[in-house]
Amino acid sequence: MTALSALSFPLRRALAGLSFLLAATAALGVPVDASAASACSARSPAMAPTVVELYTSEGCSSCPPAERWLSRLKGRDDVVALAFHVDYWDGLGWKDRFAQPAFSQRQNATRHTSGARFAYTPQVLLDGRDTPDWPSAPPAPSRARASAPVALQLDRDASGLSLTITPGKDAPATLSGYLAVVDDGLQTRVGAGENRGATLREDGIVRELLPWSAGAAGTSTLHFAPTAAAEAGAARHWVAVATDGPLGRPVQAVVLACGS
Repeated sequence: MTALSALSFPLRRALAGLSFLLAATAALGVPVDASAASACSARSPAMAPTVVELYTSEGCSSCPPAERWLSRLKGRDDVVALAFHVDYWDGLGWKDRFAQPAFSQRQNATRHTSGARFAYTPQVLLDGRDTPDWPSAPPAPSRARASAPVALQLDRDASGLSLTITPGKDAPATLSGYLAVVDDGLQTRVGAGENRGATLREDGIVRELLPWSAGAAGTSTLHFAPTAAAEAGAARHWVAVATDGPLGRPVQAVVLACGS
């Protein structure tokens, strides 16, 4: 007598029905809980990672080394690497498909807080500070590492992205930041301009930037619905950064990858 036949008839019938249901579900390729499978979440670390901003262009011959340097930072837990492609090189022979006027405007605006005298490429900001010696500057924090004054949680589900901001007792009086849609693993064959004939392999590409602001008192949750389409082969992730006021010093950041 088998173990199954030793069971009572009602129990055997219930188990058979369950087996049929699971087999049918597998045959249809439908997950048992599709909503749970698509949801994911990430929380910021206790100590804020270093935020690296690279202002670059596919039309700039001195930019590929900086982009390769940025790619080497990919995957580090203590660094958030972002590449903002500016558009002011677009009229000089090659139009950068990742460039946005808003990123050129952002670069110009950061001069008031970064210490840069003018906008240029490639420009690297480490934690909001202009760092022209980036080839020899390790992407370590530009300030003493201490517990961040803000905690961030980034969640994604079928409806979009939610950012929960929890200020601590030492949080800045004016708390702002941005949500960035970021792609890794893209490449471009440049057909004209200073990089003509080169194949550029690029990571940390900001495809969409959504600013936010929040009060410094109490937890708040903001909702976002990004619209940037993903390209085939791209590894997409999302980054939320909190800053000390608009375009101020980063005080916290969180990366959400969702296994993509």
